[in-house]
Amino acid sequence: MSKMQKRIERLGSARRTIVAALVTAILLLVPGSAFAQVVALVNGAPITELDIAQRIKLNQVTTGKPISRKDALEQLIDDHLKISVGKRYGLNVSDKEIDQAISNMAERSHISSDQLEKSLNARGVSIAAFRLKLRADIGWSQMVRGRYSASLQVNDADIRHAMQSGDNPDKNKADEVGYSYTLYPVILIASDQAQAAGRAREAENLRARFQSCDQGLKMVRLLRGAVVREPVVKGSADLPPPLRETLDKMDIGKLTAPEVTPQGIQMFALCDRRKSSTDTPAERAIRQQLFSERFEAESKKFLAEVRRQSMIEYK
Repeated sequence: MSKMQKRIERLGSARRTIVAALVTAILLLVPGSAFAQVVALVNGAPITELDIAQRIKLNQVTTGKPISRKDALEQLIDDHLKISVGKRYGLNVSDKEIDQAISNMAERSHISSDQLEKSLNARGVSIAAFRLKLRADIGWSQMVRGRYSASLQVNDADIRHAMQSGDNPDKNKADEVGYSYTLYPVILIASDQAQAAGRAREAENLRARFQSCDQGLKMVRLLRGAVVREPVVKGSADLPPPLRETLDKMDIGKLTAPEVTPQGIQMFALCDRRKSSTDTPAERAIRQQLFSERFEAESKKFLAEVRRQSMIEYK
């Protein structure tokens, strides 16, 4: 076979591969395809069997709980309604906002946005299905907060009443005092696990010599591979209980126990602790609970109203 004939054969094989791929793609889009079958229209926007399958998988991944096909369909209908009513009021959630939401989620899980997307894909969830859910949730939250801002307000009297109610498990914390802590993050940089082990020993030695923020932070800044970051001020309600309890028992001018982070060994210098007029942890929890209950109630009423005014067609 000549070189020309071989080239023609290769071109023919490549064309057949491309045609086969195109045929497969078209079959997924035609009405007869099971996944592409439209099962509902929401103000003209279609919901397909593929959308339902994706929502079932997404719910399993995000909540750990299975949902029925019917519940998945109703969730999708609600999401399409939330997005459409947002557009009606001129509220369009940008791709940048969704990207930021994904970045925040990934950061809380100590992974990158790309790693989060790969994790979803590995479980059969497309990033498009995830972004649809985020677009609906973000826009709807903004809309409900704006529309019902007055009724969502939780004042101090509401909190006192809830704190003193008989069914409140934190009733005995009504007189709890909140604090404001000034913390300086101290990091001993380590590039690998072996170096981190050595720096952990160095950190323990540093804790023993650290007697005040004034002199101690100057000492840290002289160490090779050590960083003192800008101070942060946190309230009692902003911190997890274990760290809060540690800071309440610590002397001012001391370092917290070392912990391993991606940057190296991190500690916090406690440089100030004052009584705060802001919410205590128990009050913050009550405030968030009352707000969530009111938000949920207003959200349900608003969504029911939107459903009555919309065109929903089940196929």
